[in-house]
Amino acid sequence: MRSAMKTIIQQAVLGAVLIATLPLLVPVARAAAKPAVVKAVKAAKPVPLPIPKARSVVTHHSVVIDGQRIDYTATAGTLLLYDAKHQATASVFYIAYTKDGVRDPARRPITFAYNGGPGFASALVDVGGFGPRRLVWPAPGDARAAQPPYQLVPNADSILKSTDLVFIDAVGTGYSRIVGYGKPKMFYGINGDAHAFSQFIQRYVQQSGRFQSPKFLLGESYGTTRSAVLARDLVGKGVYLDGVILCSTVLDFATLNTNPGNDLPYELYLPSYAAVAWYHHRLHPQPPNLPAFVHQVEQFAGGAYAHALFQGAALPAAAKARIAAQLARYTGLPVALWLRADLRMPLSVFQRNLLGDGYSTGRFDARFITPELQPLDPESGGSAAGAATTAIWGALSARFDDYLQNSLHYRSQHLYVQTSGTVFKAWDWGRYKPPLSALAQGVGSGKTLGRVRNVAPALARAMSNDPAMQLLLNNGWFDLATPFDATNYTIAHMGLPQALQGNIHEDYYKVGHMLYLNPAVLPQLAHNIDAFITHAAARG
Repeated sequence: MRSAMKTIIQQAVLGAVLIATLPLLVPVARAAAKPAVVKAVKAAKPVPLPIPKARSVVTHHSVVIDGQRIDYTATAGTLLLYDAKHQATASVFYIAYTKDGVRDPARRPITFAYNGGPGFASALVDVGGFGPRRLVWPAPGDARAAQPPYQLVPNADSILKSTDLVFIDAVGTGYSRIVGYGKPKMFYGINGDAHAFSQFIQRYVQQSGRFQSPKFLLGESYGTTRSAVLARDLVGKGVYLDGVILCSTVLDFATLNTNPGNDLPYELYLPSYAAVAWYHHRLHPQPPNLPAFVHQVEQFAGGAYAHALFQGAALPAAAKARIAAQLARYTGLPVALWLRADLRMPLSVFQRNLLGDGYSTGRFDARFITPELQPLDPESGGSAAGAATTAIWGALSARFDDYLQNSLHYRSQHLYVQTSGTVFKAWDWGRYKPPLSALAQGVGSGKTLGRVRNVAPALARAMSNDPAMQLLLNNGWFDLATPFDATNYTIAHMGLPQALQGNIHEDYYKVGHMLYLNPAVLPQLAHNIDAFITHAAARG
């Protein structure tokens, strides 16, 4: 009995001791578990992507421009970009054309060129018309010429005459890709993209020793958007620019994007509608002089038409009818259609109704037309490539790959990406903060107020900080992607001081978005850019 009682007492004491020490044991157990958790987190750390070595392939060629033989060196290669910790983040592909036999490279201009998208490689602006070799593009209506084989010929209208050229592929396009510790968010956005190009240009200048050379930027389409932010970035780092060349410009996206309550794009598209109607002979009588006719339409668009749209539902029916009748005379579309559209003609409706008979005009170049699969559908459908793209894409893709491998002798295990839907879909439009945005007033949070997709103030800031910088605007009359009047409006409202307005130059051509697609236009385009570069470089 005593033995049993002793055992019970011992067990009770032991239980009490265990209960008393439990709060001490649990933290110890948790503390012991922490290293395992930390180890698990460390093990999950992402492994950096492979980092290829920068490499280049050099070949030698010649081209005759204005009767003069120009020997040049073509360098196709890659440069690595780095983050603040000097960890590789991207490998950027480029093709450089440099004139041989130059006694003083410091006096030879150098131009950094690229296309847009976002998500397009630079091949189109290279073999399209600015580089020393160019594709022979099919004329509007010549479907057979859009089939292989394709011709790549010496370009007698290359701007290599006046400047060395460096064509750069944005990260995610061409052979440019993310490597090492790079992430898509570093490059796929307005800011990151411009910073990447800025670093590339600085590294290229350092590697090639072109510190003293007059420097130019040449961008097409979204490449013009890039140029505005890039110019500000470079000037801010002490890389001053002699000039910026914009081809088919978009700086303020509010001038293009039609949203309820935003009537501005309708006003700015009207002169382009009129120019396209003129090209396709849909006007009766046909105006004899295109520039004079377009100027007349611009006056109407910014005057009576803008006033009518401003009134909205308060516009009297009689006034609305008068405006619709004038719109019909300027565009060749029926009065009834303008009234059904409430005087606001969507781009796709204009394209699909101008010609009739089931045909639609191109958006990038309205000289090109394509048949509609379902003419009565409200839209062409997401898979419709567009008339201009349909005409040129086969030639660009096939012939450029051949040019890389068999003329420049550059080979890669990767496919050359002409256009990347991945880049476009991932693009960050929202984090860009334009200069002077802190002065914005209105409704909205402090983080978003003033953050609009308008990069024109960045270009104005670059030009004000680098007051000798010149600006050249090249416009296509038949461009329905970036209408010329939208460019004029944006430049007039970007806040550039009056003292610098004389630094702005502009030219117009009878072609669409890709200015080099019309062989009749290319000589004048090259002449004007050559003259601009020579003039701007001489100011230094």
